[in-house]
Amino acid sequence: MTTSTITITTELTEHTEKRSKVLSVVSVGSVVRRGFGAGFLSRRAALLLALFLVSCRTAAPPDRARASGYVEAEEIQLAAKVGGRVVELKVGEGARVSVGQVVARLESTDTELALERARADRRQAEAQLRLLQAGPAPEDVRQAEAQIAAAEAEAALARDELAAAERDLERFETLLDSNAGSRKQRDDAATKRDVARQRVRAMDERARAARATLARLRAGARAQEIDAARARVAAAHAAIKSLEQTSRDATVTAPLAGVVTQRLVDPGEIVPPGTPLLAIANLDEVWANVYVEEPVVPRIRLGQEATLRTDAGTALPGKVTFISSKAEFTPRNVQTAEERAKLVYRLKVTVKNEQGVLKQGMPVTAEIPFGQ
Repeated sequence: MTTSTITITTELTEHTEKRSKVLSVVSVGSVVRRGFGAGFLSRRAALLLALFLVSCRTAAPPDRARASGYVEAEEIQLAAKVGGRVVELKVGEGARVSVGQVVARLESTDTELALERARADRRQAEAQLRLLQAGPAPEDVRQAEAQIAAAEAEAALARDELAAAERDLERFETLLDSNAGSRKQRDDAATKRDVARQRVRAMDERARAARATLARLRAGARAQEIDAARARVAAAHAAIKSLEQTSRDATVTAPLAGVVTQRLVDPGEIVPPGTPLLAIANLDEVWANVYVEEPVVPRIRLGQEATLRTDAGTALPGKVTFISSKAEFTPRNVQTAEERAKLVYRLKVTVKNEQGVLKQGMPVTAEIPFGQ
């Protein structure tokens, strides 16, 4: 009887911080060849057995918790406050942008034209205000004084005509009483007198109006008129500010530093206000939501050190920045069907990612040492 002894030794060590996986020696004892032939356990079978054992993971050390999750990052959809035609998109997907960098521009021709009209209205309102504050012009005063003099002269002439008409009427009435004149002459004289009276009243009213105009000119503009003119200037100024803001809103800048993850429109499209144009993610600081069972939660502290490891073995140090106060069922995309039935607590592990090692949606494993 012949005895063959095959010994398979596989040792796998991952040279990463605080993580190792060692497969101990596996001995397949003496296999007695009893009529089976020398190839009963071939080299190929030994290799498959070794690979199976390598694939088995060791449990987490007793001084820390391990949990799987996916990388997440702050992402915003960048939109313009105004609508219009997209004139230019200055960045493409994957481009890195800085705070304040111009990333898109919309057409603003109509706004610029409206802005020119508003500026012209403001200049007109300011000129009217200055005119009121300056008071009457000397030539306006002289003109008002001349109108008073002319009205008074015409009023004096009208009074002379009235006096003459009254004398004529008295004379024709005397002649009519002595049967030396006709009634028609007397009636014509009476009509002439009445016309003269109306003319005197009209000339006196004209003179009073001219004197009132002169007094108003010398007094200057009323306070209410100046206030109204100032209000017109302020309204024109506000309209200009609004249009200038609208013009600035047509130029879209990045509110945060990050990477463009999506271009949602193309140049030439006409979009309404608030339409998302680009999606930008801040990949300099990312996090992973991981889920741990209730027994280990009391041993984890907010702000304590933690590590995120990628499947490639890269480790990034971070901190626990959130511990949920409520238990929940494990999300379906994290654990197996058996694990989904368990109640767990969500933790958030945040890391610095200036080198861009971690990407959104990348699977990672969090190692969280237990607090003392």
